[in-house]
Amino acid sequence: MEVILLEDVRNLGEMGDIVDVADGYGRNYLIPQGMAEPATAARKDQIEHQLTVIEARKEKERAAAREIVGDIDGVSISVPARVAEDDQLYGSVTARDIVDVLGQQGIEVTHKQVQLDEPVRELGIYKIPIKLASGIFAYIRLWVVAM
Repeated sequence: MEVILLEDVRNLGEMGDIVDVADGYGRNYLIPQGMAEPATAARKDQIEHQLTVIEARKEKERAAAREIVGDIDGVSISVPARVAEDDQLYGSVTARDIVDVLGQQGIEVTHKQVQLDEPVRELGIYKIPIKLASGIFAYIRLWVVAM
């Protein structure tokens, strides 16, 4: 199934791209979430005319992201976690935990912007990328400490 992406989708493409996805993924996830729409022949013609509008929207998002990247870049946050005797966490630190701590510091991001490959399961210091816009990242320092 071909779909037109209405926003950036991690590991799939950027806003305005026409991509081929599995039928179920497109029909059951991308389209209902408002992340994509079916790529019909008429819609493909329309999208060619709207590419300039999409590019302008992308550039506007990038400009807004460039303004706030300095506020976020280099921020250090500390997340206390319960640990076992061998410094392994009982649970894990997820993107939502990071967003909660950032929100307490007045930095508003969504869990989708936090680019964790997998949840953090050990004590330590981590460099976490925050995707603010297409191609613009800010990096925060995450300290996972014992309670």
